[in-house]
Amino acid sequence: MAKTKHVKKRDGRVVPFTQERITNAIYRAAVAVGGRDRQTARNLSDQVVALVDNNFPSDKTPSVEDIQDIVEKVLIENGHARVAKAYILYRDERNRSRLRGKSTSEQNKENIPWAKLWSVLDWAVDHGVNTVAGLNKRIGSGEIQDIVMESETAYSQDINAVESAILGNRAEIKLVIIAGPSSSGKTTTTNKIALRLAEKGLTFVELNLDNYYFDLELHPKDEFGDYDFETPHALEIELINRHLKDLLDGKEIQMPFYDFKTGKRSSKTTPTRLAKNDILLIDSLYGLYPPLTDGLPNAFYKVYIEPLLQLKCSNGEYVRWTDIRLMRRMLRDAATRASDYGQTLTHWHYVRSGELRSILPYISSADYIVNSGMPYELPIYQPKLVGYFEKWAQEYKDDPLRQDAYNRASRVHALLDSITPITDDSMVPTDSVLREFIGGLELEK
Repeated sequence: MAKTKHVKKRDGRVVPFTQERITNAIYRAAVAVGGRDRQTARNLSDQVVALVDNNFPSDKTPSVEDIQDIVEKVLIENGHARVAKAYILYRDERNRSRLRGKSTSEQNKENIPWAKLWSVLDWAVDHGVNTVAGLNKRIGSGEIQDIVMESETAYSQDINAVESAILGNRAEIKLVIIAGPSSSGKTTTTNKIALRLAEKGLTFVELNLDNYYFDLELHPKDEFGDYDFETPHALEIELINRHLKDLLDGKEIQMPFYDFKTGKRSSKTTPTRLAKNDILLIDSLYGLYPPLTDGLPNAFYKVYIEPLLQLKCSNGEYVRWTDIRLMRRMLRDAATRASDYGQTLTHWHYVRSGELRSILPYISSADYIVNSGMPYELPIYQPKLVGYFEKWAQEYKDDPLRQDAYNRASRVHALLDSITPITDDSMVPTDSVLREFIGGLELEK
């Protein structure tokens, strides 16, 4: 057992020292380079703890940086150079992320082409929903049905653009990839695109990348028992890449099957092959992640989806897209995955960290960007969630281990508290992307 009891964080707060955090950090770095030996990670963390205990007497509290320096030393001295490099890179990314957070929002607008952002903002200004005050005014004037219709029409126009682009390049396109961060609306958008193109005579074969997850027990797990599977390394990328190559070469593959109830990949497989005129379709968080399509022929079309809502709050800041997706995922996971709202909030830092590293940097490689954000979704989420965010803002206020959850909860509570609520969501079309999260989705077959 470690003699060291506390560690000082970068902001000066002192929190309990736990070896499990070190083990998890080492294991996460190992997973990033293909390793999945949790016992080795534990053995290495034993060495780290011993060095921390030896270097810091009981009257001196080590800092996070002190411990991270020792982790790097132990990894290198034990011959784990590749793991050490992954750990150093992750540490550097975290530091740069913290610096960005002090000066900019999490919006990461630099990854979205300005022409797209400008068109979304221009649309919002034209329809009087570019500010919370403007949105509330239109709701107060009884215009909610109009806002719904206008928002859905704008989204539909993006789907039209994707449809036209694929049809215009039908002879060259063999693979369509629909990518985007968690709860961006990939499933509904993918289904809408596939249905529309099927009406034009195109046939799709879907490769469900969820079936390529490693067993849940192989993912890093923190001291709260929460698994970090929000990374492309949670998927067997090499197998996916090989299967993509085989399918595009006309070969049959045995697509695996992942059982989400047991958290394991079963021995069951599904024979899958592309007919001559079939198009392969992928809907995945990591569709733009380069190793996924490494070495494939350049015959694919890539779509990125994000709720690019351009809505300014009373404090002058724009609503963050990550907060919209957080609320969406809360509602969806509570209804379909037996996950309560609080679990989604405390897990979200893993979601955000994973997308900052492995999704957002590759937006520029997309051929088209779909905006799934609807100005009227916040008024619908308000009565469903505002009370929970108020509670979490109080509950996590003085908990140093839940600082991320507190920051998000207090920010979202302030936002929702300023929004005029809509308690009746019956005006939401049954084929709307929002139905993916609030329930009641019906798409024509």
